[in-house]
Amino acid sequence: MSDIIVYQGEPGAFSHLACQVGYPNLTPIPCISFASAFDEVKSGTAKLAMIPVENTVAGRVSDIYHLLPEGGLYIIGEQYLPVHHQLLGIPGATLETIKTARSHPMALGQVRKNLAKMKILPSADIDTAGAARAVAQLKDKSISAVASSLAASIYGLDIIEKNIQDESHNTTRFLILANEPLNTDLVGGPWVTSFVFKVRSVPSALYKALGGFATNNINITKLESYMVGGSFKAAQFYVDVEGHPEEKGMAHALEELSFYTESITMLGTYIAHESRIGS
Repeated sequence: MSDIIVYQGEPGAFSHLACQVGYPNLTPIPCISFASAFDEVKSGTAKLAMIPVENTVAGRVSDIYHLLPEGGLYIIGEQYLPVHHQLLGIPGATLETIKTARSHPMALGQVRKNLAKMKILPSADIDTAGAARAVAQLKDKSISAVASSLAASIYGLDIIEKNIQDESHNTTRFLILANEPLNTDLVGGPWVTSFVFKVRSVPSALYKALGGFATNNINITKLESYMVGGSFKAAQFYVDVEGHPEEKGMAHALEELSFYTESITMLGTYIAHESRIGS
């Protein structure tokens, strides 16, 4: 079995850091896209993929919700990573010399207030680590990057200003994906179950589909809708619930769900991350 875990982005990306934190014994390898990360796991080249799905400040990573039901992989875990953005510059750069900061638009949005206070103009780039690499190559004291401390060490940059994120709670949730589902039983936990379903086109279908979770006292922690098939009528829903499919209440809820849906795709049952339990 491969000892590789893949992520989207360049070395030094926050996904790279999440791999190091969650799976320090595996070798993190970058991929150019989320789809290519999925392919590396499906082909057996990689053991796992670390994929971001949502951030407490920026919201969901929309591309993932289309890839998950058709990607052929299973969720075997989740990783929560506190996001600490650093202002990076080449050696010798200071707050006085820096005029612009390059980064992914999502990262720039998370440091907008602090950049304004420092009178630094944001400049969109392909991603955080790519911006750090570009700053290192440009060797210009007026250009900085907003990226991770890992990116600073990889590209030989100085941390000019630490932890410049506007919100202290800034956290990204990642899903860990594998070729096979996790072998689970009712021992252990607490469990999270993730699945995707498409409702039938009948009145009150969503209300009725989810009613079984309410009557069986099952907590739905995430419900995301998105359009499929090029139609504004065909809505698909991604769901995270607290529980295991073999629990009596969950089994009843899933059975009731099936009465009002065209399809249900189970994505995985896995142990809840400690950050979820503590929240």
